[in-house]
Amino acid sequence: MIDPEPTADSGRKTDVWPLIHTERAALAADLADLTDERWATTSLCTELTVREVLAHLTASANLNAVRWLAGVIRCRFDFDKMVAMRLAEHLGSSPAETLERFRRSVPSRTKPPVPAIALLGEAIVHGEDIRRPLGIRHPYPISTLTSVAEYYRGTDQVVLAKGRIGGLRLVADDGPFTAGSGALVSGSTVALIMAMTGRATYCNDLTGDGVETLRGRC
Repeated sequence: MIDPEPTADSGRKTDVWPLIHTERAALAADLADLTDERWATTSLCTELTVREVLAHLTASANLNAVRWLAGVIRCRFDFDKMVAMRLAEHLGSSPAETLERFRRSVPSRTKPPVPAIALLGEAIVHGEDIRRPLGIRHPYPISTLTSVAEYYRGTDQVVLAKGRIGGLRLVADDGPFTAGSGALVSGSTVALIMAMTGRATYCNDLTGDGVETLRGRC
């Protein structure tokens, strides 16, 4: 079933799933030749390695609403415990198995009870959580990034973002995204996304009077 989402620049509806699949496939390709040592690199989610973050993405791609609710109940509404439990289920016995499980999940349209745009955001944010520590650069379509930035500016549903950028004016210097009012924070759309979702290191890529305020909220 197609899960329609609004585009960032119009009232038209578009299918977000092909964008999710594209970003998953690109990430799998970027990680194809990693050594075991590099798989153990600490991600931007500092308690997890890049391998563990990838397993988390695999878990998300295999978690429907029923299994999500069952996990919540099983873990007694401890969401961090549930995330850890699902990650362990998909980690596999080796980095090669972790990557293969993720590859098999690339075309999945299974999702927990969140909008599909949230999974696109997850693919980009966790993709950067993995790529940045490994020194991998990935060119994202600006339209994809803008849609994700627009989603995060208006919600704290999956990750605190809307609340983090209150009183700040975000302006992308590589695309049409703008948000809010107040002290200026400017930079690439991907850096704005990563900073508004709590990745302080991306504040180093931003300029403006509001950067230190945003950094302090990360």
